[in-house]
Amino acid sequence: MKDTSQAGTAREVFARNVRKLRRLQELSQEALALEAGMSRTYVSEIEKGDRNVSIDNMGALADALGVPLKDLVDPEYFNDLTAKSK
Repeated sequence: MKDTSQAGTAREVFARNVRKLRRLQELSQEALALEAGMSRTYVSEIEKGDRNVSIDNMGALADALGVPLKDLVDPEYFNDLTAKSK
């Protein structure tokens, strides 16, 4: 079993992974929000970990980013993305 104690809460993991993947895809918050059917402010609050996101909105963000939802809640996914971007 992986040690995820340093990963943070599920909300923090989701926020970090959404932000990192959005940046890797060179999308603005506004472009992601438009694709997901949300406001830019809402996406910003999600990325900061200030929003408790519904499962439907999590799915919409995953679809807009072109990844399975499970990747956005995986604490190791952030590490994998960081390694790939170097």
